Amino acid sequence: MFNSFMIALQFLTRIPVNFSINYSNQRLGQSILFYPVIGLLISAILIAFISILPPENTALNAALLLSLWVLITGGLHLDGLADCSDAWAGGLNNKDRTLAIMKDPAAGPIAVIILALILLLKWTSLQSLLNHESYIIPIIIAPILGRVSILILMLTSPYVSEKGLGSIMLKHLPKRIAQIIVISFLIPCLWYQPLPTLTALAFIFLIRHLAIQRIQGVTGDVFGASVEIIETSLLVGGVLFYG
Repeated sequence: MFNSFMIALQFLTRIPVNFSINYSNQRLGQSILFYPVIGLLISAILIAFISILPPENTALNAALLLSLWVLITGGLHLDGLADCSDAWAGGLNNKDRTLAIMKDPAAGPIAVIILALILLLKWTSLQSLLNHESYIIPIIIAPILGRVSILILMLTSPYVSEKGLGSIMLKHLPKRIAQIIVISFLIPCLWYQPLPTLTALAFIFLIRHLAIQRIQGVTGDVFGASVEIIETSLLVGGVLFYG
């Protein structure tokens, strides 16, 4: 299982890890089980970084924190959000056209606008949270639930392509264990941040509905978009409901 954890770490982050892994389909599937743990690791890094920041300038601190957040993931999920934004805007309700736009590496104006709005919402939310003593809870939960959303989508949605890495991972995902992990992480999230967590769950199933309606399933880009949207909803919710 350690190899599966390292696969998840290497796939979801840009944390330099000098570790040789013998890849297999089974390990790729098992790596998904560690996605929420990777979210917890990201949370720990962010909280540790906050502890060394001078408290005088929360706007700058929020910008530095968000920059570190993006650097940890290498913008992986932002890329997925950008691809989905362009695809949904230009796909004209056509599955094949939507998928073709998703595969295009170029970012159109809609993608740029959506990315700017998401980053602006994250920055302003972080700035507000850093001004309150309760900031730590939403910042801990957001990266975790963002990656839990991938498991929820995998467990409840078909994967569009029958070939490729995503299909292999989903095929070898231990689904019963994944269900237990989802519930295990959702319970504390609901306990400490019930309204933001319920809002995030509503967004997850809205994303699922839109993906199935448009492309009859999910893709890696949909997973990435979900992570960004859920993280943002948790931060914004933390401010609106408890700020």
